[in-house]
Order: sequence, then C-alpha cells, then structure tokens
Amino acid sequence: MTTSATSSKGTTLGKALITGASTGIGAVYADRLARRGYDLILVARNGEKLKELAASLTSATGRSVDVLAADLTNKADLRKVEERLRSDQSITTLVNNAGFGGTTSLVDSKIDELENMIELNVTALTRLTYAVVPGFLARGKGAIINISSVVAVAPELLNGVYSGTKAYVLNLTQSLHKEVGGKGIQVQAVLPGATASEFWGRAGIGGHENLPSEIVMSSEEMVDASLAAFDSGELVTIPALPDVADWEKFNAARVALGPNLSHKHAAKRYGVRS
Repeated sequence: MTTSATSSKGTTLGKALITGASTGIGAVYADRLARRGYDLILVARNGEKLKELAASLTSATGRSVDVLAADLTNKADLRKVEERLRSDQSITTLVNNAGFGGTTSLVDSKIDELENMIELNVTALTRLTYAVVPGFLARGKGAIINISSVVAVAPELLNGVYSGTKAYVLNLTQSLHKEVGGKGIQVQAVLPGATASEFWGRAGIGGHENLPSEIVMSSEEMVDASLAAFDSGELVTIPALPDVADWEKFNAARVALGPNLSHKHAAKRYGVRS
C-alpha cells in the first residue's frame, strides 16, 4: 500500500526503510525522518497499524509512505524485504530497528524464543544490510542506522543471549564502517538504555512503568538525540551518556589490546613452555 500527498517540504531526501516501524522507536524514526523530507517504507508484522501510521504521516508531512507488512523471522517475508532493498534505487537510508529482548536467565528462558530472537536481531538485520549495501556502493551514498543497546557493553544486564545479539549489532556496525565508511556510506550504532516502548512487555516485565522512572527515556527523546548524533557523524551513539569521553576511553582501551591479541607463544603468566 502507498499513500501520498503533495509535499510542502521540497525535494525528497530519498526513501528510508524502517523495520519495526509500527510502534515505539521505529514509529518515532518514521515521524522524524518524514519531517526531514524522506519518503518512507515502513516494515512490521502488523499491517493495520502500519496503514494507520502511513496515513497519519502522509497527512502531517506530505511524504509518500509505503507499507510492507512482514514478519522478519519468516523466510519468505524476509526475502521480500531484501528484494525491495536490492531493487529500489531510491532507498537512501536503512534503519534496522526491529528486534526484541529478554530479561530472564538462560536456563529460565524458552530455547525457541531465544532462537527467534537471534533470527530477528542478528540474521534478519544481517541479511537486510547485505541486501542494501551493494546498491549504496554503486550509487556512492547511503546510510544505515542499527539499533543496538547498552547491553552490548554491559552483558551482565538482562538476558545473555539478548546482550549477545546487541553486541553483534555493535561489532557489525564498527566493522562495516571500516569497510565502507570512506565510500560515501554512513553507518551508526545506537545504544539506547531503558526506553519507554513496548519492548518491556515482550521482554517479560510487564512494561517500562515497572522500572525506576529516572532511568527510562522516552522514545521521542531517544530518537531525537540519536538523529542529532547522526547529523554530527557519530559512529556509536549512547543517548544517555553524559560525557562522550567515557566512551572514547572505553573504545581506546579496546583498540589498545590489538597488538597483543595474537602472538606465536602464550603469555608468560600462564607458565606454558614454548
């Protein structure tokens, strides 16, 4: 489904495809990018919610909004979105937002749910990124925004499989930046903390209302901060972090390990004879 109206915003900035777009963070990204002048392709499982959002955004912004109902853990649906990313040369931005998490321990979780989490948070995100990058390289421009989480650097929080999937998203983004950052493609990993969204209901704690209010950021504020960081060219964005120097020191310590991560012999501290 496509809804459209005459835009008062002038020339489009291209199309942004947003996954998990029907509610929460994804819906806010849709609103903000439409108001910036992007046409949209909204992807989520709930087609009716997408249609309602599309109509609202078109009425408010005049942008063209396509709706693509898809369950990204379903192979046929995922391939459909991949094909759109490969074939639609007007797409200039991909927002990989779809995902879900968990708060229970590994042994208290259901293995099928953990597998679905990996399929959505890791496999689908990877395949969509893989689908869009060749076109971006051919056109010499494009942007990919990957929604990770602060648990990517704090694995002791929440569920370990969830934090592992989000660490994957962070690592992929950093690696992709090294590969394509100098070829006209901007990438960003966003690491939100606790955010007011439907995430917490599915994660098993009933809702963000059950969390301390002082740690919960609204989806609107989170997205606005992340887009401000995107505009400034940040590769890794932690919206709640007061001092970016803290992240820079953390990352510098990681990079400093590099020269000693691989040697011919084991470190002397292990007492292994060479």
